[in-house]
Amino acid sequence: MATRFTAIPWQRCQFHLQQNALSYVPRVAMRPAVSAQLRSVLHAPTRPQAETALAAMVNAYRDSAPDLATWLEANVPESLTVLSLPPEHRPRLRTSNAAERLSQEIKRRTRVVRVFPNPEALLRLVCAILAEISDKWDAAKSYLNMNPPSQQHAA
Repeated sequence: MATRFTAIPWQRCQFHLQQNALSYVPRVAMRPAVSAQLRSVLHAPTRPQAETALAAMVNAYRDSAPDLATWLEANVPESLTVLSLPPEHRPRLRTSNAAERLSQEIKRRTRVVRVFPNPEALLRLVCAILAEISDKWDAAKSYLNMNPPSQQHAA
């Protein structure tokens, strides 16, 4: 990704990151503690605080769960990009829920057709679906208000 979209910050889905982390926990009894610690890293108010908490977590598991410590060090920083955004945007952008919902809707609507006569027919249907969803998003309550907080009440 980084080589193709060089100016775009990468944000890994925090929900899926937590799910993946559990597969590196060597004992089931450790899972609640690891989950709680990882949540405290991901929900830190600032990136420096998150990085400090992550470093402490990695050090804590370096001996008892070395695979987990290595995995955390390599993967968790990808999920901290959201901390560079305004705090009011973080809850909506820390997961991939919006993208997953969009993919589900495309799948639901294209599955009905089953066989497309050509790739262009599939592209036309997907473009129509995306245009319809875009219109709904434009007319609906804002999912993510990009106006600065000082302008939100005036809009």
